[in-house]
Amino acid sequence: MRSEAGRPFKGSANILRVLGPGLVTGAADDDPSGIATYSQAGAQFGYALCWTMFLTLPLMAAIQIISANLGWQTRRGLAHNLAQHVPRPVLYGLVLLLVMANTINIAADLAAMADVLRLVFGGPGLAYTIGFGLACLVAEVFIPYHRYAGYLKFLTLVLLVYVASAFSVHVPWSQVIGATLVPVLLPDRDYLLTIVAVLGTTISPYLFFWQASQEAEESQLSYRNALGPGEPRPDRSFADISVDTWVGMLFSNLVAFFIIVTTAATLNAHGVVHIETASQAAEALRPVAGELTFVLFAAGIIGTGLLAVPILAGSAAYAVAEIFGLSGSLELPASRALGFYGIVGAATLGGAGLAVTPIDPIAMLFWSAVINGLVAVPIMITLMLVISSAAGRQKFAFPRWLNALGWLASAMMVLVVGLFLAFSLHTSP
Repeated sequence: MRSEAGRPFKGSANILRVLGPGLVTGAADDDPSGIATYSQAGAQFGYALCWTMFLTLPLMAAIQIISANLGWQTRRGLAHNLAQHVPRPVLYGLVLLLVMANTINIAADLAAMADVLRLVFGGPGLAYTIGFGLACLVAEVFIPYHRYAGYLKFLTLVLLVYVASAFSVHVPWSQVIGATLVPVLLPDRDYLLTIVAVLGTTISPYLFFWQASQEAEESQLSYRNALGPGEPRPDRSFADISVDTWVGMLFSNLVAFFIIVTTAATLNAHGVVHIETASQAAEALRPVAGELTFVLFAAGIIGTGLLAVPILAGSAAYAVAEIFGLSGSLELPASRALGFYGIVGAATLGGAGLAVTPIDPIAMLFWSAVINGLVAVPIMITLMLVISSAAGRQKFAFPRWLNALGWLASAMMVLVVGLFLAFSLHTSP
């Protein structure tokens, strides 16, 4: 819950209370699909791509802060806000693509979680996939938001295992620091394609929709509910959301940084340069880095999947419910939001169904990345146009540095998607 209006921070306890949607959103960015991308970057190119994690940090934080504040101030999700400025057919198309990308991403994440559990305990991967899907669905349907948000926040701690894994192996930190501070662009097609994949993985549309909707939930549950819709926003809310989001995005990128470092110090150093899934990364670590690193990496994949799958399904449900005027909130019981929870169930079980088909998980990751990129570009540009208009400047009054970073993030995403599509024309999934 956000701090009360005008009340300053007093110690770490209040700071911890501020952390919520931003922290959870940042942690969800390091889902099993993202872990696979970062693992491949470290395995194939060593420490050469460590710098990308710090390049993307201010850009992704800016877009998330903008999305979050739209949700907080309007008490509505991102789809509802976009509907005020985008033609309905265009919005329907964007949300459809979002649902498709999220469902495919859920499938890839569930498959990775099941593979890891099978590696550790043996047994049928099919049963694990269905079990994880049902567990995530039950949690979202039967646990009210104000309790569920606390569980999600606690679950972000699982990402610390990736920090621990980096310190469980020998790492030449002087090389890491040099590669981080001095970016290198190699005239190599695979190197450029990996940069595109890493940058695209860190900025995903489902993160925009999720955090905006969660801030809307927080706004409705908080002291702001006592204010009229036309009253000005308390100054404290922007500061709280900014702190929460910066911490979440920093946490996300630091974890990704340590994944790259761990796989570079182990897999790349031992000649293992090709990783396709997160479970393959964990399995490849076992003989070269030892049982401890393998267990830490495997536990992280399952934990991040349990965090990310409900967020992928929930963000799709919020978007669809908003554009069709359905009652939709994780705070409502299922009996009062049947359509909303039906979408949550369809996305989760649809992903589980895809995960147990013969479809190549690498192809699923590929098409999920393509769709996410295609959706992100128009959404980010529309967001920036909304807050940069005369009405937007007066209503939201974002600082100039945030507007500048938002436009820079949009320009970078246009470049990323363009490069991704250009490379993909010559690369089979």
